Amino acid sequence: MGKVIYDERLRERVRVFVDRVDAAEALAQLMKPDFHDARDAVVLAIPAGGIPVGLVLAERLGLPFDLLFVRKLHFPDNPETGFGAISEHGEMMLNQQLAGLLDEDTIAEVIEAEKRALAERIELLRGRREPLDLTGKTAIIVDDGLASGFTMLVAIREALARGAARVVVAVPTASARAVDLVAPEVDALYVANIRSGPYFAVAEAYTAWRDISLSEAAALLRSWQMGEA
Repeated sequence: MGKVIYDERLRERVRVFVDRVDAAEALAQLMKPDFHDARDAVVLAIPAGGIPVGLVLAERLGLPFDLLFVRKLHFPDNPETGFGAISEHGEMMLNQQLAGLLDEDTIAEVIEAEKRALAERIELLRGRREPLDLTGKTAIIVDDGLASGFTMLVAIREALARGAARVVVAVPTASARAVDLVAPEVDALYVANIRSGPYFAVAEAYTAWRDISLSEAAALLRSWQMGEA
């Protein structure tokens, strides 16, 4: 099981971050002792909510930045809930208990629809840029929070399939259940705010929570690219 590094002062608390930038600053402080200017590490943000967190984290740690694309497999009648996830290069996991609520034809239709949505997201956010080579690298996978942790498992598989030697997950907030699920699959899990209990929502860690649209994510990436040029 990978080590879990968290901020004891923030444990079980809600509304501990103003927004994703503030959350990224807290996460950077947690990670600096281990990753500041690390030669072999790369920050990989999961779009869209992970992008503002990942950009700040990469800047504060002095690390390269890239995207890692995964997509939740959503229930047709409930877009907020998923029964699995799929990655850019076909890594896929199904939550068998939830997937069992659907017939095989519906599952196949959802998978094809989410593949198309994922391809459109990749085209918009990555465009013609080549993804970073992860061979032999430490992949630091970043999102704005972990609720169930299931989609993150697919992201971990994607990073390993792309050649990462080590995988680290870094999120501002996570449920205790997600930490227990993800930690055994990675070398380390950094999470500033862990919360237990029967109910968990990523949004409750933030005072100014809102969804990040794809257009806003694309604008953030354009600004970052201009700064890199």
